[in-house]
Amino acid sequence: MTIANYINDLLYRYDCVIVPDFGGFVTNRVGAKLDNSSHTFYPPTKQISFNSHLKHNDGLLANYIASSENISFEKASTAISLSVIKWKNEIQSNTILIDNLGSLSLNEEKQIIFDPNSKVNYLTESFGLTSFNSSEVSRYKQEVKPLIPAVQKEDKKGIPVFIKYAATAAILLTLSFVGYNGYQNNQHKKVLAEQEKALEKKIQTATFVISNPLPTINLNVTKAPQKPFHIIAGAFQFKENAEKKVKQLRAKGFDAKIIGVNKWGLTQVTFNSYSNRRDATNNLYRIQDTVSEDAWLLIKKLD
Repeated sequence: MTIANYINDLLYRYDCVIVPDFGGFVTNRVGAKLDNSSHTFYPPTKQISFNSHLKHNDGLLANYIASSENISFEKASTAISLSVIKWKNEIQSNTILIDNLGSLSLNEEKQIIFDPNSKVNYLTESFGLTSFNSSEVSRYKQEVKPLIPAVQKEDKKGIPVFIKYAATAAILLTLSFVGYNGYQNNQHKKVLAEQEKALEKKIQTATFVISNPLPTINLNVTKAPQKPFHIIAGAFQFKENAEKKVKQLRAKGFDAKIIGVNKWGLTQVTFNSYSNRRDATNNLYRIQDTVSEDAWLLIKKLD
């Protein structure tokens, strides 16, 4: 199983593919451009970069491998972990070549440097488009002379007769339209006034009697305590994966639930939520030692 092939497939569909505990491959769209020195036209493309800080498992890569290979999500996650261990060991002394993506190496500060493969275009809209060379185009520049507007000669006798008639007709039409609108408004006001008088009469003569009034019920509502301390089990790009995680954790005895979407658009799932920091911290250490090292504490009041 070659993990790079699945990363390569996902980059055609998504802008970011995270390899858990290693880093994320991020794409940025670049528009069509022209190299003036070589007169080469390049189509729009997706430029790939690598971010070593994106290590949290969003489930995208593992879920795609599981569905493609027809294996469980856990087996797919294990395969990814084995590849990551191999990459981490190999990059200490050699440059890693990842099929179609590019190469990874370490600099003097032990930071990962990514050199992308510029020959592969992950933008599906540019499918079939390639770069091409063109001969140099010489542009002829000529000063544009301003246009001189034609001036119509006025009639010595003044304003033409047909213009006078048209102006007179427009004034008459405007006056008739205003008069008609005023008449309609007056009629409308009269109808509304008559309706308001009839309604007031009905209200004055109406009598409301309730023979058997309902007894008064006093409700004592106890507000549930706030639990702003949440132990996060994961953040998922697809809500279906988040719901699956909740079922798995509840089967293990946790009061797991979805608490919403974070600013990156990922659905967050908790092991448990607590009303005070001490209980949350103690349980966080226990979960990190026994269940998941990636668990972390989020302090947030839920609506």
